Amino acid sequence: MLLILTLIFASIGYVLFNYHKTRQKLLKIKSHFDGPESHYFWGTMPMFVGKSIPDIFDMVTGLHNIHGEDIVILAAFNELVLDLSSSKNVEKVLLAKSIRKSFAYDFMEPWLGTGLLISTGEKWFRRRKIITPTFHFKVLENFLDVFNKEADILVTKLERHAGKGEFDIYDYVTLYALDSICETSMGVQVHAQDDPNNEYAVAVKQMSTFILRRVFSVLRSFPSLFFLYPYAKEQKQVIMKLHNFTNSVIDSRRKLLEQEKSTSKVIFDLDEENMYSKRKMTFLDLLLNVTVDGKPLSREDIREEVDTFMFEGHDTTTSGISFTLWHLAKYQDVQQKLYEEINRVLGKDKTNAKLTNVEIQELEYLDMVVKESLRLIPPVPIIGRTLLEDMEMNGTTIPAGTTISIKIYNIHRNPKIWPDPERFDPERFSKTNESKRGPYDYIPFSAGPRNCIGQRYAMMELKVTLIKLLAKYNVLPGESMHKMRFKTDLVIRPDDGIPIKLALREP
Repeated sequence: MLLILTLIFASIGYVLFNYHKTRQKLLKIKSHFDGPESHYFWGTMPMFVGKSIPDIFDMVTGLHNIHGEDIVILAAFNELVLDLSSSKNVEKVLLAKSIRKSFAYDFMEPWLGTGLLISTGEKWFRRRKIITPTFHFKVLENFLDVFNKEADILVTKLERHAGKGEFDIYDYVTLYALDSICETSMGVQVHAQDDPNNEYAVAVKQMSTFILRRVFSVLRSFPSLFFLYPYAKEQKQVIMKLHNFTNSVIDSRRKLLEQEKSTSKVIFDLDEENMYSKRKMTFLDLLLNVTVDGKPLSREDIREEVDTFMFEGHDTTTSGISFTLWHLAKYQDVQQKLYEEINRVLGKDKTNAKLTNVEIQELEYLDMVVKESLRLIPPVPIIGRTLLEDMEMNGTTIPAGTTISIKIYNIHRNPKIWPDPERFDPERFSKTNESKRGPYDYIPFSAGPRNCIGQRYAMMELKVTLIKLLAKYNVLPGESMHKMRFKTDLVIRPDDGIPIKLALREP
């Protein structure tokens, strides 16, 4: 018994000795940065205990106001996290070849698999190459038909609120974006705008919450213990709903394409230069017809890419559209100037007009307004990476395995780059002012080789929506707008909706 006890205490002592030794190394790294104090075992976790999601967002972004651009955080159990908001170090990380997405993305894998967002190495390279043609400008122009149609439906749905009290615009935009992404990516119409309780949209919100709760859990470093979480069973059921929806669409679309091919109604030639103008190909069509090493993609391969595209293509655009409307409601002078540009370029009779890409590109002030809104409220305010090799920063070596948290929200508020950063000023994006900034001072769609592949899609949808809405309505601030707070799970959202009012414009 004495021998057993001696071995137990020796083992505990050895573990504690190594823990303390590691901590001293981390404290030495921290001396090259600033950052909050941390508990010996629990790290900074006590800061977040009992806090609401909006509180947590305010805390993690507010740390940079206290400790500077680049911060070292020692999380629970000696986990080193480097919070970056300086363009110099952000550039190093985003251009590095030996990195992967951080642990938070692992929590998305049960839902999204290892699609383009999460995959690494050769798989990521091949998938990126396969998917890139989907965002060819000719394909995007075909998507304009969908954006025009769905935006017209949104305008009609909002008529019930014209001249009345405040309401939440965010839910309306969510359903509009879901309709748009389903039709452009999968070629199916789900009519979400006619169904406020759309099962898919609700399930995506639930998954986003589950993932955020894991990120701020003390057990996050022990994924094998996920079954202990009270919502583990519920998450499994939600994922099953999401996968069943995508699988059913894949199977029905595959059957339709096989029927079309058998009757020679459609011929796919993925090497043909003018393939984009021959048929309105969807993202799903491309995946169903591509081969890798002579073999077609499996249903699971296709599903993980479609699920990724569905999530990124409706949740992020919803955020971008909704918060731009929020800014236009707050800044009536900007809205008026934008409305006048729409009138001047498109003419008075534009409410029901089918917008073209040429017309959209002529609206320079619209581009500036959208960019300024994405500066202040980037749809994905925080992105994460993990170093696979050591990296030098601030005169010290950051070891492989370190989690890097890139605060896009804070990068866009750096007063050295953006004077009076909280002020909404579209003129920051005039051609003269844009040329004064570096490429990593403004990254609403990330940057480097793993930047957002769908950014042109998002910008086009965002602009069509704004033009259609502003042509019909004057967007006004709701009485409770000043109470709105931000929260973030996978994207930035309002804590309790975006309250606006609408007034019909004179014909």
